[in-house]
Amino acid sequence: MKRIILISMSLTFILILGACSTDPSNMNPFQMMTSSDDRSGSSMMMGHEHGNISLQDSTGENELIIPPILKSDKLEGNDIYYTIEAQKGQTEIFEGFQTETLGYNSTFLGPVMKLKKGQTAHIKLKNSLDEETTFHWHGLIIAGDADGGPHDVIQPGEEKEITFDVQQERATLWFHPHPKGKTAKQVFEGLAGLMYIEDDMDDPYVHGENDFPLIIQDRTFNDQKQLDYETVKNADGTMGETLLINGTLHPRLTVNKEKVRLRLLNGSNMRNYTFKLSNNQSFQQIASDGGLLNEPVELTDIQLTPSERAEIVIDFSKIKENEDVELVMDDGTVLLPFKVKNEENKVQEEIQKPQNPITITKEEMQKEVSKEIVLFGMMQHVTINGKKFDMNRIDFTQKVGETEVWEIYNKPDMMGGMIHPFHIHGTQFKVISINGEDPPENLQGYKDTIALDPGDKAKIAVKFEQEGVFMYHCHILEHEDNGMMGQIKVE
Repeated sequence: MKRIILISMSLTFILILGACSTDPSNMNPFQMMTSSDDRSGSSMMMGHEHGNISLQDSTGENELIIPPILKSDKLEGNDIYYTIEAQKGQTEIFEGFQTETLGYNSTFLGPVMKLKKGQTAHIKLKNSLDEETTFHWHGLIIAGDADGGPHDVIQPGEEKEITFDVQQERATLWFHPHPKGKTAKQVFEGLAGLMYIEDDMDDPYVHGENDFPLIIQDRTFNDQKQLDYETVKNADGTMGETLLINGTLHPRLTVNKEKVRLRLLNGSNMRNYTFKLSNNQSFQQIASDGGLLNEPVELTDIQLTPSERAEIVIDFSKIKENEDVELVMDDGTVLLPFKVKNEENKVQEEIQKPQNPITITKEEMQKEVSKEIVLFGMMQHVTINGKKFDMNRIDFTQKVGETEVWEIYNKPDMMGGMIHPFHIHGTQFKVISINGEDPPENLQGYKDTIALDPGDKAKIAVKFEQEGVFMYHCHILEHEDNGMMGQIKVE
């Protein structure tokens, strides 16, 4: 019936629709949602009908699981050794049910791997899955041959070791698989872990006490409580009605009446989140993808698209007695209820500022655009600069250590388009402008992913510190798998 209704539309749209899968989850490319220019707040997107899948509220019946800190194999001076194993398992997400899952060093998700600026890291990578995978270090400054893109496949039963020097200041990064055409499925089934870069600065926050990572994901389970990706997948991005935070169903978080740091990661395949507190209390954003902001930014809400991170500090000493407070979405969906205990004021001081303040130099401001990136399309028809990803094609080249200005354009289609989160491997960039204007304060730190609304055009200053071939792509994982990705060779 939908095809008949659309007969009067343009030939272009008919051709696009005709090329789409007849799977019902892939037959809904015509409902558009509004978008907002307020980049600190809105989670609305130009999207398609499957974008209307609503999340269920968290009932708060389960205390949030906190990912453990990964123990190193050994530490010799500045050399630290770890083993990361991708493996299959079963996890009791729903009481009384065992769900088939994937994880790193566990049955589901993974631990927190800590590295310190100045260290040399040696990581043994083991693939104990029954399919090929890669290990991609999202946000890490690293050489191309260790970055874990689609060229770095590890076959089932195989292992390899990578070695790299840790060059960055403190930041919250993450790692996940990146095999060609299989990234979305493997992340959906559980492959995701966190990486903290630390430095010599004092940190008043303690992991699991007042420093909490939140890996926020939406998933769909079948009647047997299984993650049946092949049934629910959508070429324009797979969404689900079930919220998981750190793999916890219906989570709550118990905190003291003090300042608490939350490290937010949007680990979903395609859903955007706008986070706020149910009592409209403000909070401070202290870090973005690549580390600390020059100054904390006071916000009442914050948007994160897939793969983006933010560190925020909430002052729970301001919560009134018997006041309920929850982390919610802008539509009121409850993500994480907080249980506030009466223990008070362990953390008073804010986290320190970055050792090297982040600035856009006059030279960067005045540089001509040297690379233009056009993001376009929907479903299987997504492209960058009109092309699908080809592992044998180098799309751009750049000299190591040289800053170039890239212009990223999210070109609208006749349906309006949708938000695309644009990610570059192996570097952290600086946002020069969005639509000719200075970026908001909370986007003025280092970033590895930038969200663009339809019609948006951003200029970013990009410098690679390491050589190799690196990916750049939309971080809606199904878009990436469908070819919305290119390659740059740095030498």
